[in-house]
Parts: sequence; C-alpha cells; structure tokens
Amino acid sequence: MIKLSIEEIIEKIRKEETFHAVAFDYSFILKIEDYVPFFAAAVHDGHHFDASLWSQCLHSEYERWYEEDPSTGQMISDTPITLIGLDSRFEYDLNRAPDTAIYDSAWGKKLWSTPLSRKQKEQQLQKHNNFYRVVKALSHKLEELYPAVVVYDMHSYNYKRWDREVPVFNIGTSNVDEDRYRVAITEWQEILDDLPLPIDQEVRCNINDVFQGNGYFLKFITANTQNTLVLATEISKIYCDELTGQLFPDVIKSVQDLLRYYIKSHAHNFQTTYGLK
Repeated sequence: MIKLSIEEIIEKIRKEETFHAVAFDYSFILKIEDYVPFFAAAVHDGHHFDASLWSQCLHSEYERWYEEDPSTGQMISDTPITLIGLDSRFEYDLNRAPDTAIYDSAWGKKLWSTPLSRKQKEQQLQKHNNFYRVVKALSHKLEELYPAVVVYDMHSYNYKRWDREVPVFNIGTSNVDEDRYRVAITEWQEILDDLPLPIDQEVRCNINDVFQGNGYFLKFITANTQNTLVLATEISKIYCDELTGQLFPDVIKSVQDLLRYYIKSHAHNFQTTYGLK
C-alpha cells in the first residue's frame, strides 16, 4: 500500500492504473486490482477520531463504535475494487450530504461540549469533499469502460435495539430505479437470503424493511452516473456483540469468504442482463 494525494489517486484512475493506496490524510483506502464493472464500499467502517476533538466530544468511544459499521471493510475487502472509509462518522458522515455531514447531536445525545470552530468544520468537510471527488472519478471511469456498473454499498446495523424480529440482511432500494433493475435487486436478495452463516438464527434478506437506502453515497453515485446501480446492503450485527463490542471473527470471515464469491457472481450476471442494453 502507498500513500497518495487526492490528485494522484484521480490521475491513476484516469490512466487506468492499478494501485492500493491510502489517502494522504489517512481518511480512506482505495484498492484497484483490475478495472472491473463493479466495486464495493464500506463508508462507515472507520473508527478513527481526530485527537483534537477528543476533549470536546460527549460520546464515549464505545458509543461511537456502536453507531459505526465495524468490520464491513473486511467483509468486502476481497473485491477487485474496494473503497473503505477510515474516519468515524462522528467526525464527518460520508453517507450524509455536506450540509448535514457534521453532527450537532447524534442518536438523541448532544455530541459536542463546545461548538466546533469554523476551521474544524472546514477541515472535516474537505475530507468529505475529497472522498467524493474520488468516487466521482472512479464511477465515471467505470462507466466509460463498461455499459453497466453495479456498486455494493455495505453497512451494518444494531438489531438488538429493535423491538421486533428483523432480518440479517436488508437492501434499501427507495432511491434507485426499481423497475429498471428489478432482476438485479431480486437476485441479490435471493443470494443474501440463503447465505450459510455460522449463526444460531435464520438468515433472511428483506427489501426496505429496516432501512430504505436513503444514504448520500447511493444518491451521489446515482445522480452522477447514467448506468450504475448502487445496492445499499445492510447486515445486522450478528457478527459481534453490539452491547459489549466483542467481535466474532468466525462470522466476519465467513461473510468475507461468501461475499468474495457472490459479489463476483452477481456482478457477472448483472453484466449479462444489463451490459448489452
């Protein structure tokens, strides 16, 4: 892995070079092993929280971890193109638009003991802007190379906070063209609905059950491309104890191994269905 500036990353994408890089400010990682018509992202995987903010933050490290999507980066890490956020969403949320990306309060609790300065906010929003400059460059390059592109937008959620039974997987489709992409959405649901995970509960995948796919990452790519489907995919935190923070490596590795195969398989079928139209 190498460290690159945003301009260097975008230039490598423009030239269709393969690389594995961390952004110069360590805010995200981009790996491109091959320019294939699909990529996977984990924008909420990050847990890094700038030390300059520690004394102002009223949320504990555990409270921040609880609302992040730990290990989702590992789950999609075997995809030829992966994009993984490294900073905590409590610093700036990559799945929100710039005007709402910096929280004043989070999940019913005030976040800052004293308001952030203009300089602090500008620094955070610059990271947000840099990330989306790269997303746009990558999305445009893939659409330049292929007639159809699919993005696997991986998230997780805390299932124990719900007072009803919720599925292991959820696909949010409210902001994509469901009629156009019905075959691909249904196939992805059927794949996730039958994953053989080492857990003591039935694995089900529902559509628009716990989340509807309202994230900025999906909306940004959809608005800036012509033929790209973003599949906002949530996994419940069956891979950890969300109340203590303990991870279950066997479950995480199982998800990783299964997604390695099924993302490639689904993306291949996606090309067969949509790539010739």
